[in-house]
Amino acid sequence: MASTNQDPVVVVLQLSGANDYLNSVIPYTNPLYKDNRPCVGVPEDQVLPIDDTLAFHPNMGTLKKLYDAGKLAIIHGIGYENSPRSHFRSMDIWHTCEPDTVGTEGWVGRVIRDLDPKGENVLKGVNFGVGLPRAMAVRGVPVTSVSDLESYGVLSDVPSLAAQEKSQVLERFARMYAPAIGTGPVMDYLSRTGQDVLKGADILKIAPQKYASTVKYPESPIAKNLRNIAQVYLADLGTQMFYTQHGSFDTHYSQVPAFNKLWTDVSAALESFYADLHEHGAGDNLIMMVFTEFGRRVRDNGSGTDHGAGGVAFVIGNRVKGGMYSEYPSLKAEDLQQGDLAPNYDFRGFYSTVIEKWLGLDPKPIVGGTFEQLQFV
Repeated sequence: MASTNQDPVVVVLQLSGANDYLNSVIPYTNPLYKDNRPCVGVPEDQVLPIDDTLAFHPNMGTLKKLYDAGKLAIIHGIGYENSPRSHFRSMDIWHTCEPDTVGTEGWVGRVIRDLDPKGENVLKGVNFGVGLPRAMAVRGVPVTSVSDLESYGVLSDVPSLAAQEKSQVLERFARMYAPAIGTGPVMDYLSRTGQDVLKGADILKIAPQKYASTVKYPESPIAKNLRNIAQVYLADLGTQMFYTQHGSFDTHYSQVPAFNKLWTDVSAALESFYADLHEHGAGDNLIMMVFTEFGRRVRDNGSGTDHGAGGVAFVIGNRVKGGMYSEYPSLKAEDLQQGDLAPNYDFRGFYSTVIEKWLGLDPKPIVGGTFEQLQFV
């Protein structure tokens, strides 16, 4: 049985492309919602009511179950001032906690550095997906990124090589970039990164071997990634920060079928993931943060929605104090910002709450200041 005094674990699920807040947590009795969403609005008789004013989208059944069980917190109106409504810039801000300048260090990477100052465990932070999220990138902080746990997609053939051959591969890996960036510290960094990748690959081999479950996950990318997270988490390899993403939620057109499919996949994957943890008597030391870069415009554009500002985040876990936090932004025309919901809760407070109250770290140097914390953990 998982003990509550184990090291705390965080899973970050990024909904890439800007999830539609208004159609995720729906103000279904508000006439302004219906007026502004003639094409993509969800009919009142289809929603999953939370209370007399708000409801989940009909394809978010797992989140409704988790909420009813007191294991899901809804963070309303999350964002920051002067939203740029640009995917790239907004994700930079969420990843680095630097809304006024272009940041170079990711907040998750800073967390990993504080959790493991000597960089002794290359699996302290693990990403499942293609590439490495900027949130995890900090110079000198080892992070392992995996596209497929079964084959280990990054340099997947390398772990079986002899030591001398590995060294040659790493040298070539570093020198690939030499013409563009020169040699010296950057090449040393790339070489070190390659070494960390190989070390992580060697260790991760054991996770699928140790894993057994009766839970059958759906055939979707997010389900595969959450299953991989479950395997590594249950293998007890010391990972405390997991990261993955799903999308794109950038539904400018044909939103209804696309949005339905996206949340069907996420909801089904979450159901399998938590069933898996329950089967293993695990999960008391794990919470999941679900976020997106911004919400979407209040008024639909005919078949979809355009980039907005204020959004929603979720926190899930056995020890989460479920409920609603912050306030749902006003839909009144005079309260909107350029046609968007106005953010009323700074995302850095969301991070700070997890960093301090769950991980036991000082959030100020990680998020760049002091921000209002909530009581969901």
